[in-house]
Amino acid sequence: MPIGGSPSLVAPAGSGGTGGGAARQRAGRGAGRRGRQDSRASRSERLTPYVLVAPAVLIIVGLRLYPLLLGVNYSFTGDLERNGTTVGLDNYIHLFQDPLFRTALGNVGLLVLLLPVAVAIPGLLATFIYLRVPGHRVYRSVYFFPAVLSPVIVGAIFNLLLAFDGPVNAVLGTVGLGPVDWLGDPRVAMFTVVGVHIWATFGMALVVFLAGFATLNASLLDAARVDGATLRQIIWHVIIPGLSRTIQFVFVTTMIGMLTSMFGLLYVMTSGGPEGSTYLPEYYIWIEQGQMNRPALASAASTILFLVMLVVGLLQISLLRRAGREN
Repeated sequence: MPIGGSPSLVAPAGSGGTGGGAARQRAGRGAGRRGRQDSRASRSERLTPYVLVAPAVLIIVGLRLYPLLLGVNYSFTGDLERNGTTVGLDNYIHLFQDPLFRTALGNVGLLVLLLPVAVAIPGLLATFIYLRVPGHRVYRSVYFFPAVLSPVIVGAIFNLLLAFDGPVNAVLGTVGLGPVDWLGDPRVAMFTVVGVHIWATFGMALVVFLAGFATLNASLLDAARVDGATLRQIIWHVIIPGLSRTIQFVFVTTMIGMLTSMFGLLYVMTSGGPEGSTYLPEYYIWIEQGQMNRPALASAASTILFLVMLVVGLLQISLLRRAGREN
Protein backbone atom coordinates (compact mmCIF):
# COMPACT_ATOMS: atom_id res chain seq x y z
CA MET A 1 0.00 0.00 0.00
CA PRO A 2 1.49 3.43 -0.92
CA ILE A 3 2.05 6.04 1.73
CA GLY A 4 -1.16 7.72 2.78
CA GLY A 5 -3.24 4.77 1.71
CA SER A 6 -3.87 6.19 -1.82
CA PRO A 7 -4.50 3.66 -4.55
CA SER A 8 -1.62 2.79 -6.82
CA LEU A 9 -1.31 4.79 -10.07
CA VAL A 10 0.72 2.09 -11.75
CA ALA A 11 -1.10 0.33 -14.60
CA PRO A 12 -1.69 -3.36 -14.25
CA ALA A 13 1.02 -5.51 -15.57
CA GLY A 14 0.66 -6.28 -19.25
CA SER A 15 -1.87 -3.51 -20.00
CA GLY A 16 0.72 -1.27 -21.75
CA GLY A 17 1.89 -4.19 -23.91
CA THR A 18 -1.66 -4.95 -25.02
CA GLY A 19 -2.34 -1.34 -26.09
CA GLY A 20 0.97 -1.13 -27.95
CA GLY A 21 0.23 -4.37 -29.81
CA ALA A 22 -3.16 -3.10 -30.94
CA ALA A 23 -1.61 0.13 -32.14
CA ARG A 24 1.03 -1.78 -34.08
CA GLN A 25 -1.67 -3.96 -35.64
CA ARG A 26 -3.65 -0.89 -36.73
CA ALA A 27 -0.49 0.69 -38.12
CA GLY A 28 0.33 -2.52 -39.96
CA ARG A 29 -3.15 -2.71 -41.48
CA GLY A 30 -2.92 0.95 -42.56
CA ALA A 31 0.50 0.39 -44.11
CA GLY A 32 -0.84 -2.68 -45.92
CA ARG A 33 -3.76 -0.71 -47.33
CA ARG A 34 -1.45 2.09 -48.44
CA GLY A 35 0.85 -0.45 -50.06
CA ARG A 36 -2.02 -2.05 -51.95
CA GLN A 37 -3.29 1.37 -53.02
CA ASP A 38 0.19 2.39 -54.18
CA SER A 39 0.51 -0.88 -56.08
CA ARG A 40 -2.86 -0.35 -57.79
CA ALA A 41 -1.94 3.27 -58.61
CA SER A 42 1.41 2.20 -60.02
CA ARG A 43 -0.26 -0.53 -62.11
CA SER A 44 -2.87 1.91 -63.43
CA GLU A 45 -0.13 4.40 -64.33
CA ARG A 46 1.67 1.72 -66.31
CA LEU A 47 -1.51 0.68 -68.13
CA THR A 48 -2.80 4.20 -68.88
CA PRO A 49 -0.58 4.84 -71.96
CA TYR A 50 -1.61 1.51 -73.49
CA VAL A 51 -5.30 2.21 -72.86
CA LEU A 52 -5.02 5.65 -74.48
CA VAL A 53 -3.14 4.32 -77.52
CA ALA A 54 -5.32 1.22 -77.96
CA PRO A 55 -8.13 2.90 -80.01
CA ALA A 56 -5.64 4.34 -82.51
CA VAL A 57 -3.82 1.01 -82.77
CA LEU A 58 -7.10 -0.86 -83.36
CA ILE A 59 -8.11 1.61 -86.06
CA ILE A 60 -4.74 1.33 -87.81
CA VAL A 61 -4.74 -2.46 -87.61
CA GLY A 62 -8.37 -2.82 -88.68
CA LEU A 63 -8.49 -0.20 -91.42
CA ARG A 64 -4.88 -0.16 -92.65
CA LEU A 65 -2.75 -3.18 -91.87
CA TYR A 66 -5.43 -5.85 -92.25
CA PRO A 67 -6.61 -4.61 -95.69
CA LEU A 68 -2.95 -4.29 -96.72
CA LEU A 69 -2.28 -7.91 -95.81
CA LEU A 70 -5.46 -8.98 -97.59
CA GLY A 71 -4.32 -7.14 -100.72
CA VAL A 72 -0.89 -8.79 -100.61
CA ASN A 73 -2.53 -12.20 -100.18
CA TYR A 74 -4.96 -11.46 -103.03
CA SER A 75 -2.04 -10.66 -105.37
CA PHE A 76 -1.09 -14.35 -105.34
CA THR A 77 -4.47 -15.45 -106.72
CA GLY A 78 -5.76 -15.54 -110.28
CA ASP A 79 -8.18 -13.41 -112.31
CA LEU A 80 -10.96 -14.19 -114.74
CA GLU A 81 -11.19 -17.95 -115.36
CA ARG A 82 -8.64 -18.61 -112.58
CA ASN A 83 -10.46 -16.40 -110.09
CA GLY A 84 -9.69 -17.38 -106.48
CA THR A 85 -7.10 -20.03 -107.33
CA THR A 86 -3.52 -19.70 -106.11
CA VAL A 87 -1.15 -18.76 -108.94
CA GLY A 88 2.04 -18.01 -107.00
CA LEU A 89 4.16 -15.29 -108.63
CA ASP A 90 2.36 -15.35 -111.99
CA ASN A 91 0.85 -11.87 -111.49
CA TYR A 92 4.24 -10.37 -110.67
CA ILE A 93 5.89 -12.06 -113.65
CA HIS A 94 3.11 -10.72 -115.88
CA LEU A 95 3.64 -7.19 -114.54
CA PHE A 96 7.34 -7.10 -115.31
CA GLN A 97 6.65 -8.47 -118.78
CA ASP A 98 4.09 -5.73 -119.48
CA PRO A 99 5.65 -2.74 -121.33
CA LEU A 100 3.11 -0.34 -119.81
CA PHE A 101 4.01 -1.35 -116.26
CA ARG A 102 7.73 -1.07 -117.04
CA THR A 103 7.03 2.43 -118.37
CA ALA A 104 5.16 3.23 -115.17
CA LEU A 105 8.13 2.09 -113.06
CA GLY A 106 10.47 4.15 -115.25
CA ASN A 107 8.29 7.20 -114.59
CA VAL A 108 8.59 6.47 -110.86
CA GLY A 109 12.36 6.77 -111.28
CA LEU A 110 11.82 10.09 -113.07
CA LEU A 111 9.69 11.34 -110.18
CA VAL A 112 12.41 10.38 -107.70
CA LEU A 113 14.94 12.40 -109.73
CA LEU A 114 12.60 15.40 -109.83
CA LEU A 115 11.75 15.13 -106.14
CA PRO A 116 14.53 17.50 -104.94
CA VAL A 117 13.10 20.17 -107.25
CA ALA A 118 9.60 19.60 -105.86
CA VAL A 119 10.97 20.08 -102.31
CA ALA A 120 13.40 22.91 -103.06
CA ILE A 121 10.72 25.18 -104.57
CA PRO A 122 8.49 25.42 -101.47
CA GLY A 123 11.57 25.38 -99.24
CA LEU A 124 13.10 28.43 -100.93
CA LEU A 125 9.79 30.29 -101.07
CA ALA A 126 9.18 29.57 -97.37
CA THR A 127 12.69 30.89 -96.64
CA PHE A 128 11.96 34.15 -98.42
CA ILE A 129 8.65 34.51 -96.58
CA TYR A 130 10.37 33.80 -93.25
CA LEU A 131 13.00 36.44 -94.04
CA ARG A 132 10.08 38.87 -94.65
CA VAL A 133 10.62 39.89 -98.23
CA PRO A 134 8.27 42.73 -99.28
CA GLY A 135 4.74 41.39 -99.71
CA HIS A 136 5.41 38.14 -97.83
CA ARG A 137 1.87 37.98 -96.41
CA VAL A 138 0.35 38.23 -99.90
CA TYR A 139 2.73 35.60 -101.25
CA ARG A 140 1.73 33.16 -98.50
CA SER A 141 -1.92 33.29 -99.57
CA VAL A 142 -1.15 33.18 -103.29
CA TYR A 143 1.17 30.18 -102.97
CA PHE A 144 -1.33 28.15 -100.98
CA PHE A 145 -4.37 28.93 -103.14
CA PRO A 146 -3.77 26.17 -105.79
CA ALA A 147 -3.73 23.53 -103.02
CA VAL A 148 -7.48 24.02 -102.48
CA LEU A 149 -8.33 23.39 -106.15
CA SER A 150 -9.48 19.98 -107.35
CA PRO A 151 -6.97 18.14 -109.59
CA VAL A 152 -9.73 17.87 -112.20
CA ILE A 153 -10.10 21.67 -112.26
CA VAL A 154 -6.33 22.16 -112.38
CA GLY A 155 -6.03 19.68 -115.24
CA ALA A 156 -8.84 21.34 -117.21
CA ILE A 157 -7.23 24.78 -116.77
CA PHE A 158 -3.82 23.62 -117.98
CA ASN A 159 -5.37 21.68 -120.85
CA LEU A 160 -6.53 25.06 -122.16
CA LEU A 161 -3.28 26.86 -121.39
CA LEU A 162 -1.00 24.17 -122.84
CA ALA A 163 -3.02 23.29 -125.93
CA PHE A 164 -1.02 23.33 -129.17
CA ASP A 165 -2.82 26.52 -130.22
CA GLY A 166 -3.18 27.78 -126.64
CA PRO A 167 -1.90 30.94 -124.97
CA VAL A 168 1.42 29.46 -123.77
CA ASN A 169 2.50 28.59 -127.31
CA ALA A 170 1.18 31.95 -128.50
CA VAL A 171 3.51 33.69 -126.04
CA LEU A 172 6.40 31.50 -127.17
CA GLY A 173 5.63 32.44 -130.77
CA THR A 174 5.93 36.16 -129.97
CA VAL A 175 9.53 35.64 -128.80
CA GLY A 176 10.49 33.54 -131.81
CA LEU A 177 10.20 30.08 -130.26
CA GLY A 178 8.30 27.36 -132.07
CA PRO A 179 5.17 25.82 -130.51
CA VAL A 180 5.66 22.88 -128.16
CA ASP A 181 3.28 19.94 -128.06
CA TRP A 182 3.20 19.91 -124.27
CA LEU A 183 0.73 17.07 -123.88
CA GLY A 184 1.18 15.23 -127.17
CA ASP A 185 4.95 14.70 -127.27
CA PRO A 186 6.02 11.54 -125.36
CA ARG A 187 9.33 13.18 -124.46
CA VAL A 188 7.66 16.23 -122.90
CA ALA A 189 4.26 15.11 -121.59
CA MET A 190 5.47 13.52 -118.33
CA PHE A 191 7.55 16.58 -117.41
CA THR A 192 4.53 18.76 -118.13
CA VAL A 193 2.20 16.78 -115.86
CA VAL A 194 4.79 16.71 -113.05
CA GLY A 195 5.30 20.47 -113.38
CA VAL A 196 1.56 21.08 -113.10
CA HIS A 197 1.37 18.76 -110.08
CA ILE A 198 4.19 20.64 -108.33
CA TRP A 199 2.47 23.97 -109.03
CA ALA A 200 -0.82 22.67 -107.64
CA THR A 201 0.52 21.07 -104.46
CA PHE A 202 3.62 22.89 -103.23
CA GLY A 203 1.51 25.22 -101.07
CA MET A 204 1.00 22.47 -98.50
CA ALA A 205 4.72 21.76 -98.29
CA LEU A 206 5.31 25.51 -97.92
CA VAL A 207 3.01 25.58 -94.87
CA VAL A 208 4.97 22.69 -93.34
CA PHE A 209 8.24 24.55 -93.91
CA LEU A 210 6.83 27.69 -92.30
CA ALA A 211 5.83 25.60 -89.27
CA GLY A 212 9.39 24.29 -89.15
CA PHE A 213 10.79 27.84 -89.27
CA ALA A 214 8.77 28.61 -86.12
CA THR A 215 11.07 26.20 -84.25
CA LEU A 216 14.29 27.61 -85.73
CA ASN A 217 16.62 29.44 -83.35
CA ALA A 218 16.51 33.05 -84.58
CA SER A 219 19.70 33.92 -82.71
CA LEU A 220 21.67 31.67 -85.08
CA LEU A 221 20.42 33.69 -88.05
CA ASP A 222 21.31 36.93 -86.31
CA ALA A 223 24.79 35.62 -85.52
CA ALA A 224 25.28 34.53 -89.14
CA ARG A 225 24.25 37.98 -90.39
CA VAL A 226 26.62 39.68 -87.93
CA ASP A 227 29.44 37.45 -89.17
CA GLY A 228 28.71 38.60 -92.73
CA ALA A 229 27.32 35.32 -94.09
CA THR A 230 25.67 35.47 -97.50
CA LEU A 231 22.14 34.24 -98.15
CA ARG A 232 23.49 31.03 -99.69
CA GLN A 233 25.70 30.40 -96.64
CA ILE A 234 22.81 31.09 -94.25
CA ILE A 235 20.58 28.63 -96.10
CA TRP A 236 23.24 25.92 -96.35
CA HIS A 237 24.85 26.16 -92.89
CA VAL A 238 22.01 27.44 -90.67
CA ILE A 239 18.57 26.82 -92.16
CA ILE A 240 19.06 23.38 -93.68
CA PRO A 241 20.66 21.81 -90.55
CA GLY A 242 18.05 23.49 -88.34
CA LEU A 243 15.19 22.15 -90.45
CA SER A 244 16.59 18.68 -91.11
CA ARG A 245 13.60 16.85 -89.60
CA THR A 246 11.14 19.09 -91.43
CA ILE A 247 12.97 18.48 -94.71
CA GLN A 248 12.85 14.71 -94.13
CA PHE A 249 9.10 14.89 -93.52
CA VAL A 250 8.47 17.01 -96.64
CA PHE A 251 10.61 14.71 -98.79
CA VAL A 252 8.66 11.62 -97.76
CA THR A 253 5.19 13.19 -97.96
CA THR A 254 5.96 14.84 -101.31
CA MET A 255 7.17 11.54 -102.72
CA ILE A 256 4.02 9.76 -101.52
CA GLY A 257 1.88 12.51 -103.04
CA MET A 258 3.65 12.31 -106.39
CA LEU A 259 3.22 8.53 -106.52
CA THR A 260 -0.37 8.31 -105.29
CA SER A 261 -2.10 11.65 -105.95
CA MET A 262 -1.54 12.35 -109.64
CA PHE A 263 -4.38 10.21 -110.96
CA GLY A 264 -6.73 13.17 -111.44
CA LEU A 265 -4.20 15.12 -113.48
CA LEU A 266 -3.24 12.10 -115.57
CA TYR A 267 -6.86 11.23 -116.28
CA VAL A 268 -7.82 14.76 -117.34
CA MET A 269 -4.64 15.90 -119.09
CA THR A 270 -3.24 12.84 -120.91
CA SER A 271 -5.26 9.69 -120.04
CA GLY A 272 -1.92 7.90 -119.77
CA GLY A 273 -0.80 8.95 -123.24
CA PRO A 274 0.70 9.71 -125.57
CA GLU A 275 1.77 6.12 -126.27
CA GLY A 276 1.51 5.29 -122.56
CA SER A 277 4.38 7.67 -121.74
CA THR A 278 2.61 9.21 -118.72
CA TYR A 279 1.58 5.97 -117.03
CA LEU A 280 2.23 5.75 -113.30
CA PRO A 281 1.54 2.69 -111.11
CA GLU A 282 -1.63 4.23 -109.67
CA TYR A 283 -3.02 4.86 -113.16
CA TYR A 284 -2.03 1.34 -114.22
CA ILE A 285 -3.80 -0.05 -111.13
CA TRP A 286 -6.98 1.81 -112.04
CA ILE A 287 -6.84 0.54 -115.63
CA GLU A 288 -6.39 -3.07 -114.51
CA GLN A 289 -9.02 -2.87 -111.77
CA GLY A 290 -11.65 -0.66 -113.38
CA GLN A 291 -11.23 -1.23 -117.10
CA MET A 292 -9.77 -4.72 -117.43
CA ASN A 293 -11.50 -6.24 -114.37
CA ARG A 294 -8.29 -7.86 -113.11
CA PRO A 295 -8.24 -7.04 -109.37
CA ALA A 296 -5.59 -9.63 -108.48
CA LEU A 297 -3.16 -8.12 -110.98
CA ALA A 298 -4.02 -4.67 -109.64
CA SER A 299 -3.28 -5.95 -106.11
CA ALA A 300 0.15 -7.14 -107.26
CA ALA A 301 0.85 -3.72 -108.79
CA SER A 302 -0.29 -2.07 -105.54
CA THR A 303 2.08 -4.28 -103.54
CA ILE A 304 4.99 -3.32 -105.79
CA LEU A 305 4.08 0.37 -105.46
CA PHE A 306 4.02 0.06 -101.67
CA LEU A 307 7.45 -1.60 -101.64
CA VAL A 308 8.87 1.08 -103.95
CA MET A 309 7.59 3.86 -101.69
CA LEU A 310 8.93 2.09 -98.60
CA VAL A 311 12.41 1.56 -100.05
CA VAL A 312 12.70 5.05 -101.55
CA GLY A 313 11.43 6.66 -98.34
CA LEU A 314 13.93 4.81 -96.15
CA LEU A 315 16.79 5.67 -98.54
CA GLN A 316 15.80 9.33 -98.52
CA ILE A 317 15.68 9.50 -94.74
CA SER A 318 19.06 7.75 -94.49
CA LEU A 319 20.70 10.12 -97.00
CA LEU A 320 19.19 13.22 -95.39
CA ARG A 321 20.32 12.17 -91.92
CA ARG A 322 23.84 11.58 -93.21
CA ALA A 323 23.85 14.96 -94.92
CA GLY A 324 22.59 16.59 -91.70
CA ARG A 325 25.42 15.05 -89.69
CA GLU A 326 27.98 16.26 -92.23
CA ASN A 327 26.61 19.81 -92.00
